[in-house]
Amino acid sequence: MDSKKFKMIDEAFTCVVCNTEVKPLNYTARDHCPNCLCSIHVDDYPGDRLCKCFGVLRPIDIEKGKKDTLKIIYRCDKCGMIKKNKMARDDNYDLIVSIMSHDNVK
Repeated sequence: MDSKKFKMIDEAFTCVVCNTEVKPLNYTARDHCPNCLCSIHVDDYPGDRLCKCFGVLRPIDIEKGKKDTLKIIYRCDKCGMIKKNKMARDDNYDLIVSIMSHDNVK
């Protein structure tokens, strides 16, 4: 990822999938719901808000990132684009484990 294209946006929102009231992370940009892990496809590059798709990004897999971090792999319900993002500290770890074991992946 080109860090020059990263725009820091860490704001509260209501998840359109599970209606969770999501608070800012206060250490990096919040871009998905910590409860259901879903997001909305609004960025071409992180934080730019230039994508007009607005499809739901649903978690389909988890991969190991650098320094023992985990990345959530998403597929957009509307356009099919695949995106990745780091797991946040407050993410639903039970759901992460379930996705890793592919118990709930369709």
